[in-house]
Amino acid sequence: MSEQRVRQLNSQFASVMALLRQPVKGKGGLFVLLVALMAVFSLLEPGTFLRGATLQAMMFQLPELGLLSLAMAIPLISGGINLAIIATANLAGLLMAWILTSLMPPDAADLDLALWMTAALLAGLALCALIGLITGFLVAYAGVHPILVTLGTMTLLHGISIYFTRGRTVSGFPEALIAVSNETVLGVPTSFLLFTMVAIVVHVLLTRTPLGIRMHMIGSNPEATRYSGVDTGRVLIWVYVLSSLLCWLAAIVMMARFNSAGAEIAHSYLLITVLAAILGGIDPYGGFGKIAGLFVALIILQVIASGFNIIGLSPHLALTAWGVILLFVVAAKRLAVRL
Repeated sequence: MSEQRVRQLNSQFASVMALLRQPVKGKGGLFVLLVALMAVFSLLEPGTFLRGATLQAMMFQLPELGLLSLAMAIPLISGGINLAIIATANLAGLLMAWILTSLMPPDAADLDLALWMTAALLAGLALCALIGLITGFLVAYAGVHPILVTLGTMTLLHGISIYFTRGRTVSGFPEALIAVSNETVLGVPTSFLLFTMVAIVVHVLLTRTPLGIRMHMIGSNPEATRYSGVDTGRVLIWVYVLSSLLCWLAAIVMMARFNSAGAEIAHSYLLITVLAAILGGIDPYGGFGKIAGLFVALIILQVIASGFNIIGLSPHLALTAWGVILLFVVAAKRLAVRL
């Protein structure tokens, strides 16, 4: 490699590091949009929208989409994508459900129940970790584009789920599992608290650890990152392992909330997770984005869905509104760059 090329790569690497040290801008616009939406729905339904029961209902509905959006955000920041997040969560949920409903004795209680639940959770964890390892290896070392890898993984996992369940759902889980999504702490759902804690951990991981910084670097300029001495293959494997582990948490929350597991559950969430990530400021081309923006974007999407439901509009119009907002945000960003 020529000396000029090396200097160019070093310059690009330095630019990436400088950008990572800068505070993220643009969340102010999200907060303004959130406040405006809440004000509009409060005026349309005074005394209804801002009730504690409405806010609590939104917190019950948000966690599974939030965890899946985190699972999508990590690959996007690294310059990739994970189209298999829903299929991964559903297959893990079905494995855990099978253990809890078919292998666990119906009269299991106390210590036996705890052991069976632990075994089910560990099985789902191991499955998601394996899926992440295989996906990450194919992306990192086989040279296959992440879209093609995860599209294939999604199809494979979905097919396995359909084959073993014949399209049916599995239900009837222990109350200890159902409590994950139905209990509250001081009026706040435990599932929302779980999502919030996980979001904080992911934020710290991406912004305060060498692994997180390297994920941003790969998304910004993989070639410069590789020539700077970073083992990009190992980092990419971690990207997809972490994404799959977040799918495992999402599977637990969905099992608890719906009291069922199946191949088609949350199937419509896939594109919404991408929408939430981009709306939250994550660059679809990789390299930039923070979890704080994603968190606010998820609240905005939930406020729109809940607001439309309260005023009696079709939930399909909420999808339309989400699309309009996404197009507006993307157009505004492109216009700001040109100006």
